[in-house]
Amino acid sequence: MLIAGEAAPDFCLQDDDLQEACLHSYLGRWLVLYFYPRDNTSGCTREALDFTAAKATFQVLGADVVAISPDSSASHRKFREKHDLKIRLLSDSDHEVMEAYDVWAKKKTFGRESYGVLRSTFLIDPNGDIARIWRSVKVKGHVDEVIETLKALKRSV
Repeated sequence: MLIAGEAAPDFCLQDDDLQEACLHSYLGRWLVLYFYPRDNTSGCTREALDFTAAKATFQVLGADVVAISPDSSASHRKFREKHDLKIRLLSDSDHEVMEAYDVWAKKKTFGRESYGVLRSTFLIDPNGDIARIWRSVKVKGHVDEVIETLKALKRSV
């Protein structure tokens, strides 16, 4: 299980425009990396819209926002276009990055067990280290909490 203070596992994945995105390319900036279960579901859509609405605030704070789910790049592109999302969406269809971040796990839904994404957010500092982890995220108010945490961490540096 990853903990704050450790180096964030590096990765390279395709985004919704079929461009490669790698963690190490964000070195020197803060990164909000969040994992979500599925495009176009109510909670995932709300979370993406909330992060999109706060994109300018994150930019002022020197942070980028990147989201990862197991959906395909084509699904991400449709999701982005349908909701006019302004955040980068990455596809991890083989779950390797999700497993590295301990967010691909057995879940119980309606009495049925299956593997899926545990909605989680990682705040990664400019050195590539994990500054804060939120697991089992509740969407309402989450983006505001991430912003306040980022502001506090930047003040303490």
